[in-house]
Amino acid sequence: MGYMDKDIAPQNDGALIDAYSQSIAAAVDIVGPAVSRIERVGGRQGHGSGFAVSPDGLIITNNHVVDDAKVVRITTPDGFVTEGRVLGRDVDTDIALIRANTSTGAWAKLGDSQRLRRGHIAIAIGNPLGFEWTVTAGIVSALGRSMRAASGRPMEDVIQTDAALNPGNSGGPLVSSGGEVIGVNTAVIQGAQSIAFAVASNTANFVVSEILRYGQVRRAFIGIAGDTIVLPRRVALAAGTTQTTSVRIRRVEADGPAAKGGLQEGDYILAIDGSPVGGVDDIVRLMDGSRIGRDTEILVFSVAGRIEKKILLPMAR
Repeated sequence: MGYMDKDIAPQNDGALIDAYSQSIAAAVDIVGPAVSRIERVGGRQGHGSGFAVSPDGLIITNNHVVDDAKVVRITTPDGFVTEGRVLGRDVDTDIALIRANTSTGAWAKLGDSQRLRRGHIAIAIGNPLGFEWTVTAGIVSALGRSMRAASGRPMEDVIQTDAALNPGNSGGPLVSSGGEVIGVNTAVIQGAQSIAFAVASNTANFVVSEILRYGQVRRAFIGIAGDTIVLPRRVALAAGTTQTTSVRIRRVEADGPAAKGGLQEGDYILAIDGSPVGGVDDIVRLMDGSRIGRDTEILVFSVAGRIEKKILLPMAR
């Protein structure tokens, strides 16, 4: 017969709930002061959210928040109002970068979105429907999603979350329990419940770097759509790699560089010119403007079950 210890103390649910509350409140205390209300000045009216990522007033928001405006009005949580100019925008990722005319005070740190896992806490901060500096919380529901950008190009490596978003949240930060920005809130599915999306922080970091350096985002185009997936152990062993994630090609565009180079649907991309590919954001980062018109080696585990090297000639997008 089994034996049951009657002295086992019941789990303290109150303590767990309090710990969850404290972690969210602590993250909001860190990032909340960096979140601003963004309003267009001139042209079509509209507003959204944004957040500072440097002490000198660099602010990230959505491209659709600034739209065609060159100047925006920035309001911080403590009521400070200033203006800023739009340094650059990227329709393909719905990211825009603003330079405030003066420091906005607090600023937030961009985290590493590749370290995210489904089930991680996700906190959204923004200005939905005019309700200033609202906080909602949920979890990371899925990773590596694709959605169509306003340009018609698929946006890859999008984070799905169930943290409630509404019009006005756009451009605000999606925050981890550690107080780092893991995404830029960008869209909701109308009519659906608890399905919202954010551009991954690694993608946002790449876009900001390109805008600061070139004034725009330069991209090399190879003509694939892919998903970030857990790398099967048999593939990792065959490739001799310690990678745990990779990209599996879901679609190859006809007559594109990938098709001409011999890539196929179902291939796993393991590396680009020797740099490991652990997710779609790595491809976005590695396929920058410097690769346009330059032979690029792609290491794949092919649908034929072999480790193969393909040479592609990326095109300008």
